[in-house]
Amino acid sequence: MSNRMQELRLPIAPLILVTLVLSASLQLTGCVARVGIAAPPPPRVYVAPPPPPPPVVVAPAVEVDLQANEAPPPLPEYAQPPCPVEGYLWTPGYWSFAAGGYYWVPGTWVQPPRVGVLWTPGYWGFAGGVYGFHAGYWGPHIGFYGGVNYGFGYGGVGFAGGRWVGGSFAYNQAITNVNVTVVHNTYNETVVNNVTVNRVSFNGGAGGVAATPTAQERMALQEPHVAPTPAQQQHVQQAASNPALFAKANGGHPSIAATPRPSAFNAPGVVGARGAAPAAPHAPPANAAPNQVAHGQPNQAGHGQPSQVAHGQPNQVAHGQPNQAGHGQPNGQANGKQPPKNANAKPHPKAPPPKKEPETAQR
Repeated sequence: MSNRMQELRLPIAPLILVTLVLSASLQLTGCVARVGIAAPPPPRVYVAPPPPPPPVVVAPAVEVDLQANEAPPPLPEYAQPPCPVEGYLWTPGYWSFAAGGYYWVPGTWVQPPRVGVLWTPGYWGFAGGVYGFHAGYWGPHIGFYGGVNYGFGYGGVGFAGGRWVGGSFAYNQAITNVNVTVVHNTYNETVVNNVTVNRVSFNGGAGGVAATPTAQERMALQEPHVAPTPAQQQHVQQAASNPALFAKANGGHPSIAATPRPSAFNAPGVVGARGAAPAAPHAPPANAAPNQVAHGQPNQAGHGQPSQVAHGQPNQVAHGQPNQAGHGQPNGQANGKQPPKNANAKPHPKAPPPKKEPETAQR
């Protein structure tokens, strides 16, 4: 029996060994690491980045001193008074605006704030549905003034009426009205202005001047500027206080279109616009000096010196005044004397003796 069992064990032993090997191999199958070769990456293709957005150019803020909903009137036509003093520069007239509407600021000769600066006139420009006024300024070069043809050297671009030569200003006689007995530093240079001569007083909008700043004018805008002088500011204030200078009163033809000096609205040499009515005397501002206002006024006593009347000097008061006593006054007194009486005149027998009038000069 034992021999039989031994014979059976001998063939079973290899089967058990094979079974164990197979079982171990099945258990180890899940633990075997799978090693693979990674596929090569695809070739890199360079894709250029999108271009950056264009820079946003923000125009510098343009300051305007005045605004109006209606266009200014056309520029009036007038002559330029002669330069009163060597060294003065011409500043053309323009329309300004106040509560009463547009009023004319007369052109005038002005002493510049310092040597070497030129005047760039102000101008009206239409933008954003309104008309804005860009104030004028002094600077080393002429800037943009809207392309408006103000005349007298300001043809829309630059200035042809004169130039600085060293420390003195030379006047172009072909453009500027100068008296060579007063102004000696002059030259003669004809300027051909290839622009349409019109009276348009504003830039942009319907009917306005279609002009944009040149490269030189843009450079001049960045230069240091000097504001209008106190004399120029007073000139504007006095114009605003004169009702006759408002367009509603003069129809666009001011009787005071240009003056020889700032604020000299009643002085000799004042020029009226073509088609304007005769200028009426205008009351001066409260802070105006009496001798500056009365000078040259035919209805004033003397040359702004009323104290001479009180001092009993009728000859000084009446001298040179066509409407004063002693000169062409039939009922007045000549040189402080009573007019001669008619020797043949007989007083009425019942009439009282004629009353003697006191000797006073007519004011």
